[in-house]
Amino acid sequence: MSNMENSQKVSYAVFFCALVAVLLTLTTVIFPAMFSSIFGQYSEKLDAFELGYQSIFLIVSNIAIFGFGIAYYKKKIPSLISNGIEKIRTFEISKKVAVISLAVILAIYVGLSAPELLLDEGKMWDDYTAVLLPGLEIWPFGESDDVYIKEQNDRYVRMFLLDVSLDIFQNIKLLPFIASILVVIFTYLLTAQFCQKRFAGIISIIVLLQSYTFLKYDTVAVYENFWVLFFLISLYVIQKKWFLSPIFYILAFFTKAYVAPFFIMTLFTTYRAQISRRTKIAILISYIVVVVFTVSLVFVSDSVYSDVIDVDNSKFLLGFQSISSQLRFDLFFIITLLPVTVGLMFLSKNKLKHADSILILIFGTIIASPLLVTFTFHYEILPYRFVPLLVFFSVGVGMFFSKKLVHSS
Repeated sequence: MSNMENSQKVSYAVFFCALVAVLLTLTTVIFPAMFSSIFGQYSEKLDAFELGYQSIFLIVSNIAIFGFGIAYYKKKIPSLISNGIEKIRTFEISKKVAVISLAVILAIYVGLSAPELLLDEGKMWDDYTAVLLPGLEIWPFGESDDVYIKEQNDRYVRMFLLDVSLDIFQNIKLLPFIASILVVIFTYLLTAQFCQKRFAGIISIIVLLQSYTFLKYDTVAVYENFWVLFFLISLYVIQKKWFLSPIFYILAFFTKAYVAPFFIMTLFTTYRAQISRRTKIAILISYIVVVVFTVSLVFVSDSVYSDVIDVDNSKFLLGFQSISSQLRFDLFFIITLLPVTVGLMFLSKNKLKHADSILILIFGTIIASPLLVTFTFHYEILPYRFVPLLVFFSVGVGMFFSKKLVHSS
């Protein structure tokens, strides 16, 4: 009984953290200038309570969603609709149908996105010509006084893969695009693993592939998804081949140091995983060793990461403002983020343990950016950093289709 009570306390704590992060983010959708009016450079000229252009849409849609959700939960909606929802939530597809569905969705996605491989990235992204290409020219042993170029070459795995894509395949965008395709596949696999439902996995990738931000950056070399892929794999293999998890985490870190604090979310996912206690302890020890090794390597070597610390508390809330502005074109995400967060708490209460894992992953991928700009001067919040958030949100949506059909004996 005590273990169950402790588990519920953990669930409520996780939900509270996620809810606060989500509410801070959505507050800036309704009142875009609120935090800037307090901490911004031109605060005296701003109206803190001026409504944003998406505010009415967000409020009305959330009232409608929550109203319907409460009516469904209280069994106050017509039985025809209620039964239809139950059939959808318990619907499952065979492994063969899942493979075919996944192949069709990927074929459509690849067919529509492949022409982007022919676009000249230098004409679209300043960082490509100003930072990435100079970095590749001196990779792997060259030196630069430019901190941004130096930071590129500290991302060893990423630069190796981009160099391979450029030199061997003659297209720097090819491997980043393949990585994005694999992100879609592992979004499916992670959802199916968490929910034990293949149909939930299909729903999750449909949600991901309607994302404006994901589709905008899926073929962009300078803002590639290698790091997202490696982190997803590190989560997926926890229940399969746990010893591979820290290896893929290291690959993710040396692709993009932004994932440095993500190991905390991995450990929580491990805590909720249906694996032996002995395996959980082994994973914890392996991550402690990996983190200590990685931190030591960063500070002992001549890495840029040890020189970018600069604390500015005023940037923390402004970070949430940047999130909502950068993801403003992802309307489905903006509209349903709060209902999905609250809904995951109810799924957790209904014994879907990994609902907590997704809540902590949503919380972590939201809070990482405000923390980054608070404690460093080197970085700014760019939309591609939220691809993991969009992935975990998509998995969260898929979880609502995780209900199992109970057969009478």
